[in-house]
Amino acid sequence: NEYKSYLRRKEHLMASSSPPAPLFHAKLDNVRCMTSVLKSVAFKDYATIFISVNGLKVTVEESKCSQINAFLQAELFQTYSFSGEAVVFCTNLSVLMECLNVFGVGAGSGSYTTLNMRYDDHGSPLCLLLEEGGVVTECQVKTMEADEILDFNFTSLGVENKIIMRSECLRDAFSDLDESSHVIEILMSPKTPWFKLSTFGQAGTTITEYPKDSDFVEAFECTRTQSNRYRLSLVKPSIKALLQSSKISIRMDNRGFLSLQYMIKTEDGSTCFVEFLCAPDEDYDE
Repeated sequence: NEYKSYLRRKEHLMASSSPPAPLFHAKLDNVRCMTSVLKSVAFKDYATIFISVNGLKVTVEESKCSQINAFLQAELFQTYSFSGEAVVFCTNLSVLMECLNVFGVGAGSGSYTTLNMRYDDHGSPLCLLLEEGGVVTECQVKTMEADEILDFNFTSLGVENKIIMRSECLRDAFSDLDESSHVIEILMSPKTPWFKLSTFGQAGTTITEYPKDSDFVEAFECTRTQSNRYRLSLVKPSIKALLQSSKISIRMDNRGFLSLQYMIKTEDGSTCFVEFLCAPDEDYDE
């Protein structure tokens, strides 16, 4: 029909406009597979986007003390084309989310919003073509030169303690954190109490413990007892990812840096990951 013909012409133009081959072009049959992951990191207006042959990484930082990364692997998209060196730019994440949700955020009755996304060259806008039910919307999101992103240098070689848990057991604990506490203390140990979360608020100390043989714990690898405190205001934004996830990997390295890796299942059954990194609070670290 007329709408489908228009859409095909638009797709052709996006793929073949000058320059002949954009640096990046991708197609997604269901945009909610992307927005469900991005909303896990959308707690600030601006984000840094990295594009490579492996996929997209969207990074948001807070005070150079914490960082959250959403990984959208190339396999998530029905079509994914990237040429040249890795691309990095900054963009307004709030505006990008508004564009991606232009047809609404709810899961309609069998109706999906398709997305064609293109980035022509360095400094060009991120072009979006969204279609649902024959209605087509075009958006151009401005991109800017990205500031340098902090390298936490968090590698598996430095990890001393690691726990993999089902996310459901931590949702209540994290959602009910005492906001009058300035920090959250995380203890991981090869002996009892194994894994402990503590806050220190106006009403006193709140403690939640999880034994290593809990039904919620899938893997427990601790080499030594570690207890570090992290600013609660930095950790709380990661709860968005926790609410979307099915599993969480909690790791500490030999410097006390914290990594929370969230496994998120999208509507089409794909698996995406969000990682939160945080430095220990030196004022409280013991």
